[in-house]
Amino acid sequence: MLTEDSIKAMVADWYQKLDVHVPMVEVLPLLADKELEMVFPEVTIYGHAGFEGWFQRVIRIFFDEVHTVKVADATINGDTADVKVVVQWEASMWNAPESRSKRIVADAFQTWQVKTGPAGTPVITRYVVDGLEYHEGSATL
Repeated sequence: MLTEDSIKAMVADWYQKLDVHVPMVEVLPLLADKELEMVFPEVTIYGHAGFEGWFQRVIRIFFDEVHTVKVADATINGDTADVKVVVQWEASMWNAPESRSKRIVADAFQTWQVKTGPAGTPVITRYVVDGLEYHEGSATL
């Protein structure tokens, strides 16, 4: 059963796992597979296979990540919920052959759809980055 507390805990767990670049097998239980759609500024991906390709690419570009959840407001409709998320994302990135890394600091505005997963906990079915607002002095994507 979905509750505000279970959804907020899942959101926090999601970003903690992204911050430390856990093995992908630890992230997959937070994602539905067959109906998963993730819309990022650079690409739209589907299912666990699509997530794997995206995840393996971004963990090789971004490091020293810190995600700070500012908003995680859920509207629960039985076994599904719509979640508005605002997260401050900080990350260093390096693009070869540049001589230095760059630091990104931005607020990411997102809309998620979640459902009750097989373990009875929330899983993401749709994840959309609605926009990024870069902080002053931040590098950009």
